[in-house]
Amino acid sequence: MYKTLTPRLIPALIAIAFSSGAYAAAFQLTGQSASGVGIANAGAAAVAEDTSTLYYNPAGMTYLPMGHNFSFAATALNRSTRFTDEGTSRYAGVYPLGNDGGNGAGLHVVPAMYYAYSLSPDWRLGLAINPTFADETEYDQNFIGRYSGMKTRIRIVNLNPSIAYKVNDALSLAFGINYAKAEVEFKQAVPSPLGPTRADGTGRLEGDASGWGYNLGVMFKPTKDTRLGLSYRSKIKFDLEGSQNAQVPGLGTVINRSITADLTTPDTASLALHQQLTPKWALLADYTWTGWSALQTLEPVTATGARAVAPLRYNFKDTYRVGLGTTYQVNEQWMLRLGVAFDKGAVPNEQSRTMTVPDEDRTWLAVGAKWRITPKASLDLGYAHIFVKEARVARNVYQDVNETVLRQTVRGKFDTSVDYFSLQLNYNF
Repeated sequence: MYKTLTPRLIPALIAIAFSSGAYAAAFQLTGQSASGVGIANAGAAAVAEDTSTLYYNPAGMTYLPMGHNFSFAATALNRSTRFTDEGTSRYAGVYPLGNDGGNGAGLHVVPAMYYAYSLSPDWRLGLAINPTFADETEYDQNFIGRYSGMKTRIRIVNLNPSIAYKVNDALSLAFGINYAKAEVEFKQAVPSPLGPTRADGTGRLEGDASGWGYNLGVMFKPTKDTRLGLSYRSKIKFDLEGSQNAQVPGLGTVINRSITADLTTPDTASLALHQQLTPKWALLADYTWTGWSALQTLEPVTATGARAVAPLRYNFKDTYRVGLGTTYQVNEQWMLRLGVAFDKGAVPNEQSRTMTVPDEDRTWLAVGAKWRITPKASLDLGYAHIFVKEARVARNVYQDVNETVLRQTVRGKFDTSVDYFSLQLNYNF
């Protein structure tokens, strides 16, 4: 029995690990700057207010002061994710159900650094170092959905040099290269082959990969009060390599082998508006599309190239995000921000939703401020609360690689809420 259970349950950890929700659709991380958080990222590809424009639209570098420009940001993400059971079946009809798993989330801090340098009034170089996908989810050992997923940790850090050119006063163009490094750890429970009265085993995978991509930016200013931004980030393919192992009390280590899998993160495109309404008021808006349909299934294989498990099916759909915000220049020292946004979830139905991606539609409400400390230095503050729609799950767990022997269906709902607290220092010299 164990030999048929393990191939299905353990290698799937790569896919589940990368399905951890990060407060945008699926597992994308959006808290890249305090200036962005304070307006719910509304119109971010057209703002070009500080060096974090390198992430949102590198063409915005041409709007920064001459010389060296730095931005250092730190965003605290406080997430609560709680599961409520609604009729989960026992695994194989006999294994204990367990509990609701407690709060699967917690508090994490996300850093980011941005630098831009003016080679001339028309040419700019920039470098962004920031995590683009990151999350951590961990439930109690006796979580009712432990055979589908119990712990996941993912970090994808992006190194993004870029160059921007100011064609004329109305048009700027930019191009960047992305080098991304991914690290993954995942753990889940394995039903003991010695019977339901024995303690569960555990399966774990630790792996890493790197990948390359590119990004483009356009900034167009048709009038002195209107600025349009268009940005694009390509897909990045990761050839994941890792070690898979499983241990069962009474049997010891029963699996210890290398596996690989292909993962493609989605491409994104954003169209944004910055409209100066009065000398004090500005309107910000954007529409952002993300190509999550690039990730439909993940298929881990062994070192020999043989299928390790049946493909894990996610059936992600493309998503969109719309944002609307405003800024108010109180005086030379202070600017206030306000923003709202709607972010469409990538999971198409209850059957595709996993334990570590309680992804659903979400709505942002954000406030922020900029304090001009000196003519060369400023401090941004941003806060956002994200209201996540109740996410229902009906996830099947199969025994065999051909998905013919159904052993459990995890049924329930996830209630999730998220708070962003962000601080950012900007300096020019």
